[in-house]
Amino acid sequence: MGRWRPPGEKATALITREGHARLKAELDDLWRVRRPEVVKALAAAAAEGDRSENAEYTYRKKQLGEIDRRVRYLSKRLEVLRVVDTAPTDREAVFFGAQVEIEHATTGETQRYRIVGPDETDAKLGWISVDSPLARAMMKKRVDDEFEAMLPGGASRYFIVDVQY
Repeated sequence: MGRWRPPGEKATALITREGHARLKAELDDLWRVRRPEVVKALAAAAAEGDRSENAEYTYRKKQLGEIDRRVRYLSKRLEVLRVVDTAPTDREAVFFGAQVEIEHATTGETQRYRIVGPDETDAKLGWISVDSPLARAMMKKRVDDEFEAMLPGGASRYFIVDVQY
């Protein structure tokens, strides 16, 4: 049985200016700092002799593969990403880059999210992907609009409380 898997869904190729800078900095760090360190450690481990029983050599070889895989992904991804650094003309509606406060229709609990590209999501900061079910459901909605989102736990209804850019 092979390791082939069908390709995943295509992610939206949008990113904020800050997210683009972060990805470029990560690529630069991987290529100019971490990779040379790992190559140097790999060469030292290879010089120790028998590679079949050399745990350091095996570890560094695996680490180099992971770095190369990430470098390859970032290089290709940065070419296709489109940086969105301007606010839309209609600042009352929810679009990419918006900071949106929503209220759950039944519990009254409020949450604040920022809609960003799939490469820069961060749950701790409340940054959700533009491809997420919640973000897709609130797109083009305005303050006081009600919407329904199909989440993993089932359908939930929300109100838009605030939109900022």
